[in-house]
Amino acid sequence: MDKQIRMEEYAGYQYIEGGVCAAQGFTANGLNCGLNPDKAKNDLGMVYSERLCTAAAVYTTNKVKGAPVLVTKRHLGMSGGRAKAVIVNSKNANTCNADGVEIAEKISELAAQALEIRPEEVIIASTGVIGQPMSPEPFAAHMQELAAGLSREGHTAAAAAIMTTDTVRKEVAVEFQIAGRKCRLGGMAKGSGMIHPNMATTLNFITTDAAVSTEMLQTALSDIVEITYNCLSIDGDTSTNDMVSIMANGAAGNPEITMDGTEYQSFRQALYIVMAAMTKMLAADGEGATRLLECSCVGCPDRQTAVSIAKSVVQSSLVKCLLFGCDANWGRIMCAIGYTDVDFDIDKVDVDVASAAGTIEVCKGNAVILPFSEEKAAEVLAEDEIHININLHQGEEQAKAWGCDLTYDYVKINGDYRS
Repeated sequence: MDKQIRMEEYAGYQYIEGGVCAAQGFTANGLNCGLNPDKAKNDLGMVYSERLCTAAAVYTTNKVKGAPVLVTKRHLGMSGGRAKAVIVNSKNANTCNADGVEIAEKISELAAQALEIRPEEVIIASTGVIGQPMSPEPFAAHMQELAAGLSREGHTAAAAAIMTTDTVRKEVAVEFQIAGRKCRLGGMAKGSGMIHPNMATTLNFITTDAAVSTEMLQTALSDIVEITYNCLSIDGDTSTNDMVSIMANGAAGNPEITMDGTEYQSFRQALYIVMAAMTKMLAADGEGATRLLECSCVGCPDRQTAVSIAKSVVQSSLVKCLLFGCDANWGRIMCAIGYTDVDFDIDKVDVDVASAAGTIEVCKGNAVILPFSEEKAAEVLAEDEIHININLHQGEEQAKAWGCDLTYDYVKINGDYRS
């Protein structure tokens, strides 16, 4: 499967290189500190802003939370929603450890000392095996080297440092205008398995040089999480360490956004573009995946109905198996739509399945599956990216959800994950 997704085009927004370093004033780096025995693979990453940033975050809803999640929440509370750096590691989740919070705080202090900032200005995150003891020693031995190597080009090294079973780096950035000033917003993400709503699914770090208040950052982030990362499902498992954070340093020079309005909506759209693209990248790189699934649900009476139906389809194990086997068993799609816990009239619903090879009408207005060509269906389902399009014809709201097929390799990967 080609892991490169099709990037949606948006008027007034231009995709650029740079990931978390696309915005002015941000640098990054990544290296191997010894957590990963493969010395060719990075396991420790850092992102840094020259200026103090407003910051916001959304965290896993799992009742078991990794120590870094607890410490980041504490830090942002202590600093009044301000931050200057991210420190993140892979291979060890620092979760379900008796001394996990103490270690996460120690790592934050090490990063703060190397950067000459306060510990509460550090966002910390970890990913990897749960319940594995962690020592701060590898971090202490490499933190100065990590900080000394920060650069605008370091975004690729940082993005590589957060990869676990990921097969590709996931980075996106866009350029846009606010009040006549050029602004940039970019991010990096990791995640391939243990991905399921609700948030924030995986680790995601976003930076921008737009000036935005902490309150409006949190509003935008929380809202867009609901229609991007929370509409992503790989395998039905919600991790303990999931987090998405955003830092805004104001280097673009626009008047600070403190309320809803034209400037806020321009910023919100940029944030949506980056988060939606990274969500799609995460789905395309699902563990063992051979096909990306995007389900669109339009014509709905409210957003919750649209979100619920789209998520129901991408979460269905039988739909996932349909994709893997290229088996045009459309009844599985209708079944997943039908058991969604929202109210709508199934007899008004249209469904089609599409890819670069064409479109197959599944049903039209009466929940009866239409005749189709098996040969054409096989061609449509053989593509890397499959779209299931649903129209309720019962309103104006819409939503998308993303997932992937369920393959033999998913079981192989997770059957020996620790080794």
